[in-house]
Amino acid sequence: MERDKETIKRIFPNLAKEIGSGDSKVSVNSVRTDNCADEKSEMHKKYSEYVPDVVDFLRRCDTAQQAEEIIAYMEKRREIDARYAVLLRKQLRENGVRSFGSKKEDDYYLKHGEC
Repeated sequence: MERDKETIKRIFPNLAKEIGSGDSKVSVNSVRTDNCADEKSEMHKKYSEYVPDVVDFLRRCDTAQQAEEIIAYMEKRREIDARYAVLLRKQLRENGVRSFGSKKEDDYYLKHGEC
């Protein structure tokens, strides 16, 4: 054990000095039993009230035809107005379906909420 301390002093002199001085102490007053608990809680807060918009749906499409169907459906339900639908169609026609962002796979929110 003593040999290990000497090695640390030789390799990391400042760290050894800091540890030896006792000035840099951090108290630990909690223990995490579930490594993912905080991350899951934060993910739940982040997506619990999230309502996907038309772009979220377009990012799930594989083809321009699917994207056009989404735009038409959202326009018909008046979830987007006609002017926005025109802009989306123009972007789709000129830049393709991936111009709305990378493809969101199935269970996107579940997968991206896990640690």
